[in-house]
Parts: sequence; structure tokens; C-alpha cells
Amino acid sequence: MNTLIAVAIAPCGTGDEFAPYVAEIVRIIRESGLPNRTNSMFTEIEGEWDDVMAVVKKATQYLTDQDLRAEVVLKADIRPGYTNMMNNKTKAVEDILKK
Repeated sequence: MNTLIAVAIAPCGTGDEFAPYVAEIVRIIRESGLPNRTNSMFTEIEGEWDDVMAVVKKATQYLTDQDLRAEVVLKADIRPGYTNMMNNKTKAVEDILKK
């Protein structure tokens, strides 16, 4: 079942600077081999449900393994029969804007 998620995983209670933690989380996601894209607020990941959720778990566990509290914000689009939603959804909007 193809799934596209937008996820933000961050530590809680570690001060004001999250970048080093977030960088490692993004590295874990990128090393998963699943299609992904990071922006200033979220990282999108696309793939089979179990594969995507395994990556979310591994990235979250990076924090909890350090005894850090983890905050996870996740939005999922599960659409059977569709693939490459990460690119096709934005392309559809861009095509309309070009008209």
C-alpha cells in the first residue's frame, strides 16, 4: 500500500538548537533508500506503509536511544494504486499555475 508521509521528528527539552539532531534524523531517512524530500518544516517519505513506518521508527529511536524525549508530527496520504505522489502532486499544481 503506497504511502506518502510528511513527518517532523524533533527532540524535546534539549534547548533551542535542534539542527544537529534533525540532521542525523534526516541522514537516517536518506539512508533508507526510500524517496524523500526535506524542507524547513517536514521531510516527506514515500513507499510501502511498513517500510515508511519502519524509517519513522528508526529515526525516532535515534532520539529515544539517547534518553531524549521525541516529538513526532506525521501526516499520511494513503492512496492505493498511486505511486510517485511526492512529485506528481506538486507537478499537477505547477502545471495549473503555468496556464
